[in-house]
Amino acid sequence: MRTRFWERFSLAELNAKEWEALCDGCAKCCLVRQVDDTKVRVFNISCDLLDVSQRRCQDYEHRLSRVSHCHALTPENVTRFNWLPESCAYRRLSQGKPLAKWHPLLTGSAQAMLEVNMAVTSEAIPLSQVPRHRWHAHIIKTRFLS
Repeated sequence: MRTRFWERFSLAELNAKEWEALCDGCAKCCLVRQVDDTKVRVFNISCDLLDVSQRRCQDYEHRLSRVSHCHALTPENVTRFNWLPESCAYRRLSQGKPLAKWHPLLTGSAQAMLEVNMAVTSEAIPLSQVPRHRWHAHIIKTRFLS
C-alpha cells in the first residue's frame, strides 16, 4: 500500500488493497437499521453472517449473494449510503473529512477503536434470533437526516 494513501488520493484512485484497508473493522455497517426520509434507526441486531467476537463477516466473498440487504461500497456509490456510521472511513473521506483519530491506519491496531467503544460488541444479537415484532426493544441509536 502507498504511504498515507487516504490523504494523498481520492477514493476512486485507491487500489483494491487500499480500499479494503480503509475499513476500520467496527462492523457497525453489519447492524440492522431502518432508513426512511428523515431518520436512520440502528439496532443491536447483526447480520447472521457477522462473527461478532471478531467483527468480521464469516463469508465476505459471497455476502452479497447470501444477504439481500448487504451492499458493496464503491467510490461511486458511497455517498448514497447515508446510513453509514458517521465514523465510517469511507463516509468521512467522501465528505472531505480526515480519518477518526482512533482509526487502525493511524494507530496501527484496532485497540484504540475498542477503547473508545467504536466497534460492535458481543451484545449484538444475530438477526435470526430476534423476531421482527421485538425489534423495537433493540434500538440503540436514532440519527436524524438533514
